[in-house]
Amino acid sequence: MKMKKMKKVLAMLLVLVMGLSLAACGSQEEDVTMRVSGLNGPTTMGMVKLIDDSNNQKANNDYTFTIAGTADEITPLLVKGELDIAAVPCNLASVLYNNTEGQIQILAVNTLGVLYLVEKGDSVNSIADLAGKTIYMTGKGNTPEYTVRYILEENGLAVDKDVKIEWKNEANEIVALMQSTDEDIIAVLPQPFATVAQTQVEGLRTIMDLNDAWDALGVESQIITGVIVARKDFVEQYPEHVNSFLEEYAASIDYVNTNTAEAAQLVENVGIVKAAVAEKALPNCNIVYLGGEDMKAAVSGYLQVLYDQNPKAIGGNLPGDDFYYLGK
Repeated sequence: MKMKKMKKVLAMLLVLVMGLSLAACGSQEEDVTMRVSGLNGPTTMGMVKLIDDSNNQKANNDYTFTIAGTADEITPLLVKGELDIAAVPCNLASVLYNNTEGQIQILAVNTLGVLYLVEKGDSVNSIADLAGKTIYMTGKGNTPEYTVRYILEENGLAVDKDVKIEWKNEANEIVALMQSTDEDIIAVLPQPFATVAQTQVEGLRTIMDLNDAWDALGVESQIITGVIVARKDFVEQYPEHVNSFLEEYAASIDYVNTNTAEAAQLVENVGIVKAAVAEKALPNCNIVYLGGEDMKAAVSGYLQVLYDQNPKAIGGNLPGDDFYYLGK
């Protein structure tokens, strides 16, 4: 009898220990704080309502948000596991997937084409007019560079031969350069900085929205500027939190697109641009939320165009199906 009682006690203890272990596993996902980073521009502008909700303890999840000036600041933190989720250029997401052997997944598209060809002067009215010119740009090695290269080359203009690109780290540097000289300057600027330049540089003209130049080529895809990515191990460990984040993120983007004035103030609050500029720029920022199969179709089409032009632009290979997070 004593032996039976002992076995019962041991069995009860085992059940108790297993229950505590399961509870610990369950609480592990509940207690996670998601470390999210974005770039100083449109890829983060859609996130500002979520950032504000988080700061005011109104979000459904725990977050820490950071905003970086360049993608080079985000990449090592993501690879080292010091970030969980990040807004990055579309082609960089593919490069990271290839460089980490599939350890980066894309969750959603957040920004379509946002590039504008502008000029302080009056010598350019078409892509063909760029022959023999210098273009000032940001985004070397990322979506802006490869988008512009593709447009130029499909129009018969070779970069470094027919057209020179002068690279700057941030768009504000180009705006400052335009302000400091009387010389004609041609630039490709992303929103909202194209709008910033319009308000600060006298005589600046918008020549064209590069979405129009892309569409004129008859490509069966669209420009995808920014996407949201995550570490694959984080997604696998915290799937419920990732899905909840995507719901909150989609709601934030919807708010930004339907409440321009209020969203513009939130953009200023996080330090991207002043509210007055943001309010003018937001309708031209092409901020969207594409998830699931819609995201996969849009991204794979854009990456195929870049791959056909230069495989190095996307890390050497087109990503496999495991690159695309399609949810539950």
